[in-house]
Order: sequence, then C-alpha cells, then structure tokens
Amino acid sequence: MSDPLARLRLMTSARVALGRSGAGLPTAPLLAFQRDHALARDAVHAPFDPADIAAALKPWPVVTAASQAPDRSAYLRRPDLGRRLDAESASRLAPGDWDLAIVIGDGLSAPAVHAHAAPVASRLIERLADWRVAPVVVAHLARVALGDEIGARLGARMVVVLIGERPGLSAADSLGAYLTSGPAPGRRDSERNCVSNIRPPHGLGYEAAADTLAWLIRAAGRLRLTGVGLKDERLDQARPLKPPPSAPNIGVGGE
Repeated sequence: MSDPLARLRLMTSARVALGRSGAGLPTAPLLAFQRDHALARDAVHAPFDPADIAAALKPWPVVTAASQAPDRSAYLRRPDLGRRLDAESASRLAPGDWDLAIVIGDGLSAPAVHAHAAPVASRLIERLADWRVAPVVVAHLARVALGDEIGARLGARMVVVLIGERPGLSAADSLGAYLTSGPAPGRRDSERNCVSNIRPPHGLGYEAAADTLAWLIRAAGRLRLTGVGLKDERLDQARPLKPPPSAPNIGVGGE
C-alpha cells in the first residue's frame, strides 16, 4: 500500500508524518533532526567577516561598523547591546542627503548573510538607480534596531536592514530584510516591514526579494510610512486564497 502522506512530505520542509519506531522516531528522521539542530547551533555561533561582504559588493562603497556588544557571548545574552552603535562606529558615519541606507548585519546567522546579503543588496541598488543610496554599512554583532541609529546618523529617509534570521530546524541560512521609514532610535517593530525567508532555491529568490523590497521602498517613499500602514498591494491581485510556493513572506516583524 502506498504511503498516503508521501505527497504531504514533498510539499513542505516541516517535520510531518515522520513515523515511529516503538515509542521513538525511526533512525533516519532522528539523525536528520540531530543534524539540523547542530546546523542551527553552528549558525548562531558562526564567525562573521565584514571584509568578505565588502569585497562582494565592489565597486559600491562600504562602511564597516559594530554594535556595543563586545563579543558573541554578550551579544546573545544582551540583545540591547546589539541595538546601539559603539562610539568609534558612530563617529565614522557622516550625515548626508540620502533617500535610503542599506545595512547588512550578521544577526543570528552569519552563514545566511555571507550567502545571500550581497546578491540581494546589489539587485536592490540596481532597481533604485534613481534614488540616492548611501554607502552600504556592514555591521558586526548587529540586531535589527541597529539600523535605526545608523539610518539616523547617515541622515537617510529610510533604512533597510539585511540580517541573518534566527535559525530553525528547517532553515539555518535564512536572510531577512527589515524596512523602516524615518529611522531613529526607539522605533517600534510595528513600524517596520519584513521580507523573510530569502534563501534560494528553498525560499525566496534574489530577484523576487529585490523586486518586493523595491516596491515597498517606493510605496513607503510616497506614503512616508512603513509597518502596519504599508502592505504589498500586488499580492491582492494574484490568487489570494492560494499563493504560489515562492510567494514572499511579508509582514511586520522584529528580530
């Protein structure tokens, strides 16, 4: 008799219909769980190399920065330190007349940032050729809200933060993009838009991510707001009850 749940397993990377061996899991699903758990833990603690990101973005200018977290251990225990710039980094960010600032931060998955951030940033900059885009800031030990202070210090009207998302047991290399209008310290998560699960081929692709972000950025520029007051209206025009598997995960989010 064929397995009636085989089709379901092909449609999702979630752990469904794993079966059982006695009171426990069969050996193969158990080993897969242990492997993915190890990958998630490794992603959280993986080293971040800002120079590698800067090289991938050439010839676009890049400024490096760091949060107030002194090391990875403090960053994980004290999220507040990851939301503020250290003094040296703050002194290097000169204000200008910028429409948009792009911040790339390691977040909770440096592998996700190394794999996906530069391709997304490059494609986004291409789509905003008529906008004044500041030099990209590559930030070490960064939380999402670090972009608020960076955007404010650069004098940017909007900031998008590309950052490694919290690893899960089905994805350890997922990139998130957080868009905030009028960046300033103290912005709430409800004032941001999030495009998540950027990780081709298993998640949102680079072209689709850049298209979505460019649309949101231009709409935010017209409305002068982001967050709960801004949504991607393109999604309302295409089968809202049955979105395609590659549809972006767009919402309001934080870290």
